[in-house]
Amino acid sequence: MGITQFIKLEGLGNDFVMLDCADTAQSDAVASRAAALCDRRRGVGADGVICVLPATTGGRGTKADYRMRIFNADGSEAEMCGNGVRCFGEYLRQTGRPAERFVIETLAGPIEVEYLGGGQHGGGNYRVNMGAPRLLPDDIPVVPAEITDKDFIMREVVALDKTFLVTAVSMGNPHAVVYAEELSDELVLEAGPAIQRHPFFPKGVNVEFVHIISADEVRMRVYERGCGETQACGTGACAAVVAGVVSGLGGNDVTVRLLGGDLRISWNGDREHPVFMTGPAKAVFRGELM
Repeated sequence: MGITQFIKLEGLGNDFVMLDCADTAQSDAVASRAAALCDRRRGVGADGVICVLPATTGGRGTKADYRMRIFNADGSEAEMCGNGVRCFGEYLRQTGRPAERFVIETLAGPIEVEYLGGGQHGGGNYRVNMGAPRLLPDDIPVVPAEITDKDFIMREVVALDKTFLVTAVSMGNPHAVVYAEELSDELVLEAGPAIQRHPFFPKGVNVEFVHIISADEVRMRVYERGCGETQACGTGACAAVVAGVVSGLGGNDVTVRLLGGDLRISWNGDREHPVFMTGPAKAVFRGELM
């Protein structure tokens, strides 16, 4: 690769190494190094690596300005990342490119992003059109034949000899939302990986544990596919609010309080309408990859 400039950015503590790639071949080379780059002792340290590429088709008929590829800390490629999208916007600003409004091409489809101005502690705030949620099991995917024609809402999942009521949502990537009275380490760090690798979810799943404070406020911890527990998950926060609306447990405009900070998520409940996420992103440092 030679010497490549990068910027490390974070969105509510969910952190990424970000760099420009000229083409897919160069981003493939970055992907082969993603696990090493994310190593917090021997590498830069991050939850993932994001490559900024020129747009191709724009995806789903929408003209895109850029393309994003994101690789988890274990080297696997993710379809999309809400916190990563906001960091994408801040990366554009940090590298001197227009970032007031733009569209990113992702494996989950086109994502529209709007810059709202500077954040309280530096960086910027961004409002993201995350697209419409998907609730059909085939779209998530969830595999048991007996449920493929029904939504997976508050259904029983047995893991670690315990029964959890799970709502499955796709925000371009798969999520399993679990409600809990207490967001303990035992619950998140033991039940999280057990649910994540449950046979119901053939491509794995991000697991959100949600404690309801009120109709418009929840606390959440997340065990992410390919990363383990992270400080925040934008698509997971969206999935949690969607799950609350469709199960009748939450409102349409919700503050989601994560370990790394707060996101504001809005969805009107119409399955054809998009979910909107508002939150910050900030550059941490710059460096060179050798």
